[in-house]
Amino acid sequence: MCEVRVTGGVLPQDEIDQYVKRAREKFHREPKGIDIRVDGDFVELKYDFGHVPFDRIRRITGYLVGTLDRFNDAKRSEESDRVKHGI
Repeated sequence: MCEVRVTGGVLPQDEIDQYVKRAREKFHREPKGIDIRVDGDFVELKYDFGHVPFDRIRRITGYLVGTLDRFNDAKRSEESDRVKHGI
C-alpha cells in the first residue's frame, strides 16, 4: 500500500488517488510512498519506490554481460583463459 504525505495544504482524497494511479501507470510499479507538496494551485510530487535492484554489467570478451550463465562452452572457455591485467 502506498503511503501518501501531503504538506503545505489539504487535498481531496480523489485527487490523491489520481496521483497514486498516475505513478502506477507512468512507472509501471507500485510506489511505496508519495510526498505531495502543495503550493497554491501547484503540487510537487516526489515518489519513493524503495530499493531498486541493480545488476552489475561487465565487458567480458567483447560482450556486455551481467552473468556468464548464458555463455556457451566455447565462450566460457574463452573467458576462463583470458589474461586479467592488474595495475
